[in-house]
Amino acid sequence: MSLNLFDSNSLGQALKLLSDGEFHSGEELGALLGVSRAAVWKTLKKFELLGIDLISVKGKGYCIGGGLDLLDQSKIFSGRCESLNINVFAQVDSTNSYLLRQNKPERHVCLAENQTAGRGRRGRIWVSPFAQNLYLSIGWGFDGGIAVLEGLSLAIGLAVVRSLRHYGISGLKLKWPNDILYKDKKLGGVLIEMNGDPSGYCLVVVGVGLNVSMHDGHASSIDQPWINLNDILAEQGVPLITRNQLASSLLDELVLILSDYHRIGFAAYKEEWALFAAHMNQAVSIHSGNTVRTGVMRGVDSTGALRLDVDGKEQIFHGGELSLRGAYAS
Repeated sequence: MSLNLFDSNSLGQALKLLSDGEFHSGEELGALLGVSRAAVWKTLKKFELLGIDLISVKGKGYCIGGGLDLLDQSKIFSGRCESLNINVFAQVDSTNSYLLRQNKPERHVCLAENQTAGRGRRGRIWVSPFAQNLYLSIGWGFDGGIAVLEGLSLAIGLAVVRSLRHYGISGLKLKWPNDILYKDKKLGGVLIEMNGDPSGYCLVVVGVGLNVSMHDGHASSIDQPWINLNDILAEQGVPLITRNQLASSLLDELVLILSDYHRIGFAAYKEEWALFAAHMNQAVSIHSGNTVRTGVMRGVDSTGALRLDVDGKEQIFHGGELSLRGAYAS
């Protein structure tokens, strides 16, 4: 399911009006919605389906507490690739799933205010409250099969870091193979899915999730330490960044990497990735199914595989279903 802003254009306009966080009268909203003043509340109750808290005060009208930083398709673009087909939805099941269902999703971009079935690696649920984070997926075609895609999730993580550093944000780390961290708390993640010929043409859908303004009330099901971007900005004294700005700068960095990846591969990004590597030269544990290996992380090789020092001998671990945890984490 997808809602392109809303089934009702007038309801979408009402949301845009209320997104400023100010009170608006029932008379003003009634005129916009095409309903009587008395019917405004019943109509606006539809916002609750998206998890939006609407405040009603007699004599003042209606408002969304704190306002909303809504995505605007007209303000999202990539200066590196004018041919991108960008779609913004109020709600989808998953931005990755939406693109995978399309006939030819190459160079198509899907962003959503809310995901009803957002997911991360290993089938984990990706918590996706309305208009609080960034959920973005882009489709890209590659010749040469799976072999040319080695290490891509690491390079995409680097694209996220690059886009955020553009605004002056420091202290970001990349946890192998697909997480973006700040002070050992998860800020975002990458999910890459593929369709096609393993040895020929492959369609790749790259999904990025980034916590922007999500608050604790939406995060009770998250089973690891996390942080949102706005808290980092406040801590570092960096001005707030709109989600439209974030989406645009992220698309620029994604297109830059995806355009050349089939030719240069992860080897071209290995040294830069190492500059941001979390847990470098620290004791770590790697979990794969019921198997746990511990050792010292020594970085990655030219394909993005993890180099682990186990009792003085180097072992190589590839992505897939592996995950990296601090060796002494609970």
